[in-house]
Amino acid sequence: MRAVIAFNLTRAAAVLTEAPELVKATTATVRRKLIHVPARVASSARRITLHLPQHWSWQQPWTQVFDRVADPPAIASS
Repeated sequence: MRAVIAFNLTRAAAVLTEAPELVKATTATVRRKLIHVPARVASSARRITLHLPQHWSWQQPWTQVFDRVADPPAIASS
């Protein structure tokens, strides 16, 4: 069951990037390019900061996924 959930989340992340080379990529490719991030985690003043590599080629797709997942939902208008 966990493997199915992990697979579905990986596929969803690939689709959220809107990068054509990731939308149809294998799960291993998505894992290698988006999930196994070469980053450094730092904490200061109860805040966690993720330092991504400066010239990482997959920074924009990763940021797209993070922004779409981490942003609060839009306020519904009545």
